[in-house]
Amino acid sequence: MSSRIVVVGGGTAGARLAERLPVTLLGEEPHAPYNRVLLADVLAGRYGPEVIALPSPRPDGARHEVRVTGIDRAARVVHCADGEAFAYDRLVLATGSNPVLPPLRGLGGGRLPAGVHAFRTLDDCLALDALVGPGVRAVVIGGGLLGVSAARALAARGADVVLAQQGEHLMERQLDAGASGILRRHLEADLGVEVHTECRVRGLRCVDDTVEAVELADGFVLDADVVVIACGVRPRVGLALDAGLDVKRGIVVDDRLRTSDPYIHAVGDCAEHDGRLYGLAGAALEQADVLAEVLTGGTGAYRGTRALTRLSMDALELAAFGEATPLPGDDTVQLADATSGAYRKVVVRGDRLVGGVLLGDLGAVGALARAWEGDEALPEAPLLHLLTHDGGS
Repeated sequence: MSSRIVVVGGGTAGARLAERLPVTLLGEEPHAPYNRVLLADVLAGRYGPEVIALPSPRPDGARHEVRVTGIDRAARVVHCADGEAFAYDRLVLATGSNPVLPPLRGLGGGRLPAGVHAFRTLDDCLALDALVGPGVRAVVIGGGLLGVSAARALAARGADVVLAQQGEHLMERQLDAGASGILRRHLEADLGVEVHTECRVRGLRCVDDTVEAVELADGFVLDADVVVIACGVRPRVGLALDAGLDVKRGIVVDDRLRTSDPYIHAVGDCAEHDGRLYGLAGAALEQADVLAEVLTGGTGAYRGTRALTRLSMDALELAAFGEATPLPGDDTVQLADATSGAYRKVVVRGDRLVGGVLLGDLGAVGALARAWEGDEALPEAPLLHLLTHDGGS
């Protein structure tokens, strides 16, 4: 008798499992699974929503607009808001993450004013698509990868975009100050985005529950027809907490992606492995592949993901991986060309490549990524060879 596998969540990780195994996939969104990484390209008008669809699960194996409300671990049954219940032999939580809504005046009550949107789902993207166009005043709150992607997409639609970042520079998790400066100049000079860093947003100014401005802590006011909140994400762990599973920042899993209940697994944004939350599509796919092997009796084990971030913005190509900021004793090689906007930097610790940033020409990124992902000793050669187009091979 085949094992009954129920997957809660129809995002990247859940869809990958449904592609690999016969499962019952319970998705909360009304849409079939799609590639969330490409939402900015849909908003920018480069792709239609149908282009980012992921391979469809078996027609009888996927349910949409299903909200799971509880897990009965003793009976091994999940309960849904519509009263339906699904028995399982193995349950997989792929519940993903929710956008973080900062404590701003005007965001109280758990309901966003008209014109204010997160940028996490296809519905968010479609709602923004209906609002933006030439001359629309758009403010993006948050200058991480998601905020930069949203600002780029809105600018491509002709909106007048302001990007407000509380930190010292853009994409602080991936870029050092030098690379971030080039990115900022590209956004401002090439895309017409007005960028404010070290800028704290105090609240939203609304009239009749419709946003009309964003207020900064220094008293400055940014007029806004549309506001996009891109302040990061938080794992969705409510089901796991209610079921009594071990939860820290995310749902704690071991190398076989098992939770504290051996019949329940977790993958993707909601899973915390070895103290780490990834929040990246590459990690979600890798975890799903390992779990597919585990659930079919294999000996697979997940050891963590070494993920590379790539972003394409018309004339600017960006790639970042590992630790871009060196520690004392690390060796660093850096090449910059302010005229062309090219920037390359690698950080080496001992005989290992531990991180790097490349903007502009990405000819060397393949070899660098392989050296980093393999975590192998670098050859005895001048460090400059790491920044050649072939990575020194």
